[in-house]
Amino acid sequence: MKKLHAFTTSALLLSLSACTIPGGHIEGVSAHDREELSEEAQFDITQQVNTIFITPQVLNGIKETEPTASQNPVLEKELQDYAYTVGIGDVLTITVYDHPELTTPAGQFRDPEDAGNLIDASGSIFYPYIGRVHVDGRSVEQIREEITQRLSRYIENPQIDVKVAAYRSKRTYITGAVHQPTVMPIGNVPVTLLDAINSAGGIKDDADWRSVILTRNSQDERLDLYALYQKGDMSQNRLLRHNDIIHVPRNDATKVFVMGEVNRPATLPIHRSGLTLAEALGNVGGFDEMTADASGIFVLRASNDPSKVADVYQLDASNAAALILATQFHLKPMDLVYVTSAPIARWNKVISLLLPTVRGLDDLNDLENDL
Repeated sequence: MKKLHAFTTSALLLSLSACTIPGGHIEGVSAHDREELSEEAQFDITQQVNTIFITPQVLNGIKETEPTASQNPVLEKELQDYAYTVGIGDVLTITVYDHPELTTPAGQFRDPEDAGNLIDASGSIFYPYIGRVHVDGRSVEQIREEITQRLSRYIENPQIDVKVAAYRSKRTYITGAVHQPTVMPIGNVPVTLLDAINSAGGIKDDADWRSVILTRNSQDERLDLYALYQKGDMSQNRLLRHNDIIHVPRNDATKVFVMGEVNRPATLPIHRSGLTLAEALGNVGGFDEMTADASGIFVLRASNDPSKVADVYQLDASNAAALILATQFHLKPMDLVYVTSAPIARWNKVISLLLPTVRGLDDLNDLENDL
């Protein structure tokens, strides 16, 4: 799988490098193809893509709702009703007041967990007088009640206390782009997703905050830590259970490609607060005013329409005031930003040669998500 990933990445990089160089023409295209590029009237790209001019109305239509602070009543109820249930490997300490012969003393050199009652592989413990007691999956209160009831046959009105001396049966795993990947035990204090991330030292700079995966019973749930940490959206928090896996992916797949008539063509990461078209152009030094066609700033995005290859958003920045729209256009992972020097009439031909790259980038994004 790693070899496949490396091969796919290399192939796409070669495709990108072969498709564009400063000057707006296509490197590696045959002379016959270049002649065809001048025959604009014979080519119609509209059947393969959705062409959309960036306007205030379009921005309002594609604008995603920003997360806001909210409560999580389901989580609050779970925390309120939380009761730890013991399991195989846990150690119990059982005290019978006024009957020291039934209480194993910890002693000066013995820890309570060494002196306690280990829950064996059958989920049971052995206790004097009453024999084996099945405790797996039960709370300490339930265990106390059963031992009290059974021991009262031999002791009048026994006063019993049951505690967990060692929590060994339940755990959750924190992996990926955190500072200290760890196995975190679950005990009598409930553990939430927020607690687990903090116990792992927090998130690294190269983490994808918006795509944290919680795996439970072989089912994946995608959670947004940006909404949780930055916006206070508690609906993204979860009460963790035994064998839950929290994976914080790297932001390798959250990137965009800026190409064409810009000063420094580059691959740019999308940081946790997002990346706008204006920021992307600014990060590559802007477009080349000597060679770029300001009316030809394009964003190519894989289309959700199965009958189309891509959605192509066009920004006409020949009027500088239109650049304000670029500050409101938020890019998505694997978007391709292209600034052309060609007249718009020729762009149909240019875009037709870029479409395989867009499709390949979308396939690579799906492959990285699967990995």
